[in-house]
Amino acid sequence: MKATLVYWHKARIHDHYVMAMEIFNVDRSSRYPDGVKYGLIFTDTRTGKHVLMDNHHPKGPHIHLNDQELPYEYVNEDKLIRDFRELVLTNMEVKI
Repeated sequence: MKATLVYWHKARIHDHYVMAMEIFNVDRSSRYPDGVKYGLIFTDTRTGKHVLMDNHHPKGPHIHLNDQELPYEYVNEDKLIRDFRELVLTNMEVKI
């Protein structure tokens, strides 16, 4: 699988949050029907509380809110990032 990095951002925020965002274009396949592979994570290093969005096989697009796992419908890169920011704000009370 050839992967081309299209978005990358990593940051430490307010001394105890870590954010990492990676989005790759990949060949469309049964594993990645949207032609994209991604992982976006925001973690509180003090409490372990986190928001994670990824689309690994065999689960496909989904969200982790701490111990809860929810399905996610991937539309495009811009919406993915907007949705991630909204989830972080709603669940972690941090604006990124």
